[in-house]
Order: sequence, then C-alpha cells, then structure tokens
Amino acid sequence: MNIIFTLFWIVIFLNSILALFTVFREKERDIAAIWAWLLVITMLPGFGFVIYLFLGRKISKEKTFDIQSQERIGMSQLVESQKKLIESENLDVPESLYQDKTFELIRLFLESNQAVLTKGNKVKLISDGKEKFDLMLEDISQAKHHIHVTYYIFRGDKIGIKLVNALEEKAKQGVQVKVLYDPVGARVLGKHFFDRLREYGGQAEPFLGSQFFLINLRLNYRNHRKIVVIDGEIAYTGGFNVGDDYLGLYDEMGYWRDTHLRIEGNGVLTLQTRFLMDWNASVKEAIVEYDESYFPFSVLKGSTDMQIVSSGPDNEMQSIKKGFIKMISMAKESVLIQTPYFIPDEALMETLKIALFSGINVKLMIPNKPDHPFIYRATLSYAEELLHYGAEVFIYDNGFLHSKTIVIDGELLSVGTANFDIRSFKLNFEVNAFIYDRFLAKKQVQRFEEDMQYSYLLTQDIIDDYSKWELFKQQFSRLFSPIL
Repeated sequence: MNIIFTLFWIVIFLNSILALFTVFREKERDIAAIWAWLLVITMLPGFGFVIYLFLGRKISKEKTFDIQSQERIGMSQLVESQKKLIESENLDVPESLYQDKTFELIRLFLESNQAVLTKGNKVKLISDGKEKFDLMLEDISQAKHHIHVTYYIFRGDKIGIKLVNALEEKAKQGVQVKVLYDPVGARVLGKHFFDRLREYGGQAEPFLGSQFFLINLRLNYRNHRKIVVIDGEIAYTGGFNVGDDYLGLYDEMGYWRDTHLRIEGNGVLTLQTRFLMDWNASVKEAIVEYDESYFPFSVLKGSTDMQIVSSGPDNEMQSIKKGFIKMISMAKESVLIQTPYFIPDEALMETLKIALFSGINVKLMIPNKPDHPFIYRATLSYAEELLHYGAEVFIYDNGFLHSKTIVIDGELLSVGTANFDIRSFKLNFEVNAFIYDRFLAKKQVQRFEEDMQYSYLLTQDIIDDYSKWELFKQQFSRLFSPIL
C-alpha cells in the first residue's frame, strides 16, 4: 500500500512539473488561459495532456505564416489608397451622429485588418433559415462563372444534400465550384459526401488540415466563418450554417432565430478576398491567383457603406473584438446585443460596465436553452454579472437564438459569425460586417424589439431561485471560460 501511495504522489508531482513546462513554454498565451489549462492538466493527470494536445496547442508559426503571407487578393490597391485618404482626412465618411468617431472606427479596421470601406452596397437582413436558403439556392442556380462556399457546420441532411446537389448541377454546367469546410464542423459528413461534386469538376477541401478531425492536432482552431460568393456579385455571410436544425426542424431546439446578410456591391469583393486567402492557405496545390473575373467592380447597388473585418489565431490584433469595444464606447444612448454565447474577456466586460455607469441603456439577449451546456452555464454567469451592473438581460423563449449582432444608438450595426466570447475573439477564424447605415441599424433595433416579445427578463428573483448545484455549475464553468 505504501508503494502505491508513493507512486501516486510521484505521478502527481511529475504531472504538475510537466503541466508547468508545457503551458508556460508558449510565452504569448495570456495569463487567464494559462491558469485554465493548468487547472485542466492538474485535475486530470494524463488525460489532461491528451486534451491539451488536441485543443490547447497554439497554431504553429509556420501555419500562421501561411495565412498571413497571402496577398490580400484584389484589395491591396484599395487598402493603400484609403490609407492615403485617411492620412489626408479626405476619406468620404458615412454620415453619422458621431462623425469623428465613425472616422476613427473606419481607421481602426483599415489599419488593424486592412478592411477597406466599400460604399453603395445593397444589403438584406435575413432572420429566417428558410428565407436564407431559398434566396441563396436561387442565386446559385443563376451562377455563370464561380461559386465559393465556406461553412463551419455542414450536415449531410436534407438541406445539406439539397445544397450540394445544387452545387453539383452548376459544376456539371462548367461553373467553378469551390467548397471549404471545417473538419470539426463537418465531422458528421460521410467521406464520400463530395465525391460527385468532384467528379463534375468541383473542389471540396478541409480548412487547414486533415478531413479526419480525430487526427487533426489543431481541433481548437476552427473556421467559424460562413461565406458564399456567387460570380463576385452576390455574397452571403452571418450566423446560419448548413443543417436542418437551422431551418427549425430539430424538435429539441425549436425555431432557429439567426441573422444573415445577402450583399450586392463591392462589399462582395472583400468577402471574396477572405475566401481566397483561406483557400490558398489550405489548398496549396490549387492556389488561386488574382483574376479579374473574381473581382468584377460594380456601380453602386444601394446605399449601405460597410467594412468586412476578419479575425483569428493567425493575427493577435483581435480586430472584431476591438471593433465591438470601440462601438460600445461610442454609444450615446443604447447598446443592443444578441449572442448565443456571452463569455466576454475583461476588456469587453469593463467597456460594457463603463457604458452602464455612464447611463447607456445596455440590453443583452441570449437563448433560453443550451446547444453546448457547459458554455451556456458560463454565459449565464456573465449575464447575471452584467445584470447586477444595470443591464437588461432578455432570455429568448421562442426556440434557439443564434443571432450574433450589435447595434449602437440605431446608427451602427455589426452582423457576422463572431459570438461575444473569448473563443470567437482569440481561437476561431471569424468574419463580421460592420455596417454604416441608419436604415439597417434601425431595422435591427426593430427586430430586437420584436424578439423581446418572445423573451422574458432575467431578474434577481429568478437568480435567487437557482439551486446551489446550479450556481456551482455556473461558477465551475466560468473557471474554464478562457479556453471554452
């Protein structure tokens, strides 16, 4: 018995030493994530290292270089010309209640993300899955030159089969079809799912690694972007993935409330650039060079000015998070946030608290049910903290809320793939549209208010009724929030 006891403590000691060496050797990791990983590895000797191997290791320097070294295809000249206009203060800034601050926000994205300002786009807000797929499939059916598709989750169910059949038909007609999927999000697809698309000349490839996700040692870095570009003239981006659940056909989730964009105009070209950069970093044997047919610059299609901003572990700037912080700090009256996961880092939480102390009306809307229970417990914990500082927290009770939006004063709007959580800011590859259009911003305010009719307010009385076990689960989940 003494030998077993001694061996046990030797294992614990060695595990602790290895944990310290393994986690601290990556010097650029932030302190909160270091402590979270130390907790995982020390609490789960042996098994914790396996989890870290697949989920904890940072993306390699080589892979980071692969992504960052890609030319911003088709946009480099625009970036440089807008930087010169910024320096001379001659950039035509969209009309706003806070003109100088809008100029600062545009400059932030241009400098930190090379995100050009595109003007005169035609943008449609979509909140229903059936409407989104009906519109997109109709646009795909009209494609003449190319279709580029990126989705995080891609299921082989009814809508997944319907989409791939539409892509196969266009490939058979000679249209260039490229599909980039995330190995984790598309793990349920059979390995032959895209075979017929390939037979017709289309391409379907995994993002940054093996399609066999169980042997992919970069599971933690997921391509959470959703981008569809058709002929360089029409694009879709936002929260909807490909699956029957996004049509509200899963009984356990109910109606799926999300937000997506359909874009016409030169904003499409910035999404095209993002897709091609991701493609070139992932599919080196089929790199796409600049071709005018991918970038048909167009006349004004509408009245919406916007910037497409991306972020990911390949870049430490966290441009989307910085954009959220800047927007909230600009608010004079209201901040409306919809997100399925609310796990802000300290900087974003402090910005929200400052807004509340300054008299800004902050409203947060989250789902009433989890699709990831552990993450949802942490979300509730942070939402309750925000409530204590004066925010109104709405629990959406008409299905599942997956919308990722923020609107400021009915003036500025962001819609995209990034949740209000640390994973989206630091670990996932994300893309958001920052929109300078009062009409669309006010439309999103209206939709938020409509969603309030299907929500209930989180109150202190509700929190007081939580069991001790429920409160423990929230606090325990929050401990791991830096790595969720």
